[in-house]
Amino acid sequence: MTDRHHLLVHGATFAAVGDRGDISGVRNSGSPDGLFVRDARHLSRWQLTVDGAVPEALTPVADGDGARCVLVPRGGRQEPPAHTLFREQAVGDSSFVESLRVTSNRPVPTTVRLAITADADFTDQFELRSDHRTYTKTGAVRSRQVLDDGVEFTYRRGEWRSCTTITADPSPDGVEETGTGARRLVWTLDLEPHGTAELVLRVMARPHGDKRALRVPRSPGALNEQLLTLEGEFVEGVAFPTGWPELAAACARGLADLAALQVPATGPDGEELRVPAAGAPWFLTLLGRDALLTSLFALPYRPGLAAATLPALAATQATETGASSVAQPGKIVHEVRHGELAHFGQVPFGRYYGSVDATPLFLVLLGAYVERTGDTGLARRLEPNARAAIGWMLDHGGLTSRGYLVYRADRGGLANQNWKDSPGAICSADGTRATGPVMAAGAQGYAYDALRRTAWVARTVWADETYAALLEQAAADLRDRFQRDFWMPEHSFPALALDGQGSQVNALASDAGHLLWSGLLDKEYGELVGRRLLEPDFFSGWGVRTLASGQPAYHPLSYHRGSVWPHDNALITLGLARYGLHDEARSVAHALVEAATATGHRLPEVLAGYGRDSHAEPVPYPHACVRESRSAAAPLALLTAVGGA
Repeated sequence: MTDRHHLLVHGATFAAVGDRGDISGVRNSGSPDGLFVRDARHLSRWQLTVDGAVPEALTPVADGDGARCVLVPRGGRQEPPAHTLFREQAVGDSSFVESLRVTSNRPVPTTVRLAITADADFTDQFELRSDHRTYTKTGAVRSRQVLDDGVEFTYRRGEWRSCTTITADPSPDGVEETGTGARRLVWTLDLEPHGTAELVLRVMARPHGDKRALRVPRSPGALNEQLLTLEGEFVEGVAFPTGWPELAAACARGLADLAALQVPATGPDGEELRVPAAGAPWFLTLLGRDALLTSLFALPYRPGLAAATLPALAATQATETGASSVAQPGKIVHEVRHGELAHFGQVPFGRYYGSVDATPLFLVLLGAYVERTGDTGLARRLEPNARAAIGWMLDHGGLTSRGYLVYRADRGGLANQNWKDSPGAICSADGTRATGPVMAAGAQGYAYDALRRTAWVARTVWADETYAALLEQAAADLRDRFQRDFWMPEHSFPALALDGQGSQVNALASDAGHLLWSGLLDKEYGELVGRRLLEPDFFSGWGVRTLASGQPAYHPLSYHRGSVWPHDNALITLGLARYGLHDEARSVAHALVEAATATGHRLPEVLAGYGRDSHAEPVPYPHACVRESRSAAAPLALLTAVGGA
């Protein structure tokens, strides 16, 4: 049985280590293994041996901000371990630090030989996914250099340069070749009777283009202290509900996770910003939709997230058409990547615009931010970006020509470009995939809200009454069209989408709850939808399923066709409250909070869709991001929707 992976996250850096604190380098589609910075693996192997053997875990690594374990040499009951190893690890900005303390359990002097086998393969994260793609790297060269106190690994390919430097205190007695490209750092330690010796190893990752003068802290404790300080700043000042301690704990855990998930970005004037990354391990980068929804959920409590996210996305807003990146003027970016494959154009995600809903959500957040904070300066500064975003929705987005926001499958990128972006997510009840240009229901709700909020900003901040009236009329027309074209009278429910022929894609899906959040449905329709979402085929007891059970397309372990997503449910809860369905909103909120309580107060990206009546605990989805910004912010949305009820 292989070790579980434990994630240590700090900004744009994360490490995935096993139960003993090792990194094996074995490819695993469930989670990448190693130390990663800006989409590249800077440690692909990090394995401890004691006297030539792998020790066993007396206390394995537990989930948390740092990694601690207790190890002993393998042996039997008749011969107690000669020594005990206390291992502690932490990550920081482009760094990884480990302390190793070995204590003799014998009353006589003892010699122990410790070794760390290390390697850095600089593999791009896209190479580690289970999509069976391969990438040519012509001219790539890896090299190793022994240092007085460690070893340095370097990688170059054309103009691309990366480096990982490992240093140790005390310096190793030797650095050995292994025949595989890895290097083995070895120490021979003489221990007094019941004596102790300690090693500290520091790893500095230098991604391509990073010219900062960084210093690695001297201990894991120092790194953990940095992270705890940051987490404390995020939690401080938020009024948690005193009558609902479980929700308070989920909010505190979520804010702490949001603190760890902040990654660097740049604003329109080159200013340095920190924005919420989508999630670890696969998406520790800026994703437009994710950052926007996270910032919306956190807006009443941490408006600074929105104040950073909006200019960061304005700085990456498309200004011209790009076929491979799906860019169009005014469109808000979907994904930003910094890795080698993106740099050389081998994946389209350097700046990738394959999202139909990031652009309207940008406008929704801008309007909500101004309304909440009264900060009109940001709305004035971003007025050209907001008008360009409206222009995209009306022109390239399809509102004028098709009456709805439309996307087309992208061969090199995403087949679906709404929030349910897996290949088969937009389907009929029988599982048939939508064909042709797709008009997803949820995106139309976002567009409606974007038009209305931008009309308000135009009137109150930009003093442009004519523009405001135009947008309000466009919103009213969209609402009328939607209720005519999407509503399925036989189900008293809206279709998931319209296909390229304008036919209804008739799966019963949770996206209808997003329409409540956006306010797109008339009150009568909205109340029907809200109550329907709480019926047993939709509501699992842990939340609303993405697809109602009983349909042929439903699968409880499908990414988007029967699972339960906390952020999806947060939007639904806000929508239920908006339509006055407060009992239903409380039911969903309590289900999510109880799911969080069962998993250490942390909501994962997604849960399996199994009902609470068939299993008394939430079943994890096997490939979920363990830390995900939208899920981290979801308890804050619940607090907004239902208070401390």
